[in-house]
Amino acid sequence: MISVYIVTKNEEHNIERAISSVDGLGEVIVVDSGSTDQTVELAKKCGAIVSHNDWQGMAQQKEHAKNLCSNQWVLNLDADEEVSPELKSEILNVTKRTDIAGANIPIEEYFLGFPIHGKTKKNSHVRLFRKDKGTYGYERFHETPTVDGRIVNLKGGIRHYGETSLEVKVSKINLYSSGKAIDKFENGRSYSLLKLVSIMPLAFIKSYILKRNFLNGVRGFIGSNINAFYAFLKEAKLYEAYLKSSKKD
Repeated sequence: MISVYIVTKNEEHNIERAISSVDGLGEVIVVDSGSTDQTVELAKKCGAIVSHNDWQGMAQQKEHAKNLCSNQWVLNLDADEEVSPELKSEILNVTKRTDIAGANIPIEEYFLGFPIHGKTKKNSHVRLFRKDKGTYGYERFHETPTVDGRIVNLKGGIRHYGETSLEVKVSKINLYSSGKAIDKFENGRSYSLLKLVSIMPLAFIKSYILKRNFLNGVRGFIGSNINAFYAFLKEAKLYEAYLKSSKKD
């Protein structure tokens, strides 16, 4: 048995799907940071253990949720995601092994309501790991734990339904780019004019060509442009932080 932990706020449209997808794996821990909709009630109805924790940052919130888990193996799932049947079967097998500490899981994106092409290169993240082997950093949006030990790659994916509209995607990159830029600045990273100039076209090429988003037609073109703008925003906001700091001096 494993523990699944989910960080939530106002996810009433998603939470039941997420919890249902991990039925039979073990306990489900939901840490909510102040939902004003039916998220908490629905999570409890689905059998989850629900608690409140004021928002401290993504990494801190996930570390808190992980520490509430009682099983040796833990799985991090977002409320707007679900575990595919293929992945569920793999998880049951891989957690029986004693020679590994964690697993990389591919993320199957649904963009504007449709799944990405099967040959588009997926991002993958460590979402499954031994609780005592993985910890989150203290950066605001560092969502991937550092795991001490061997990591294996799984084939089954986590389906992500969060990017339901362009408004949602753009709002997300605006929020995340701010957090990433502040983290970089506080860690002593300086802006680079060369990177500021070159990052957007390079990021577009990486997304559209190298990751094969061109296979997704118009959606792939739009998504790759937004991904490129996200890369640009992180550098631009790092420069902005530098300017604000210079004024104080």
